[in-house]
Amino acid sequence: MSNEANIEKLMADLKVLTSDAEALMHATAGQAGEKVGELRHRLTAALESAKATCQRLEEKAVAGAKAADKTIREHPYESIGVAFGLGLLIGVLVGRR
Repeated sequence: MSNEANIEKLMADLKVLTSDAEALMHATAGQAGEKVGELRHRLTAALESAKATCQRLEEKAVAGAKAADKTIREHPYESIGVAFGLGLLIGVLVGRR
């Protein structure tokens, strides 16, 4: 898996985890007790941390996409040449099989 695919999977997993944790928080809202209260507090802290991590990952992904777009716009012919070269290389490698 590529680094981008890993980041996308991590972001998706974090979103699922946060929604599941929020559902658990709502389901246990009426429960009393010191241990339940402590667990809810720890879960809330972990949930906020996961949301912050997801937000940072999304910001990094957007910044990377903007940087790639800027580079391609500044060097369009070089970008076309690189894409053509990679396509040719992949075509040759696939054709050899």
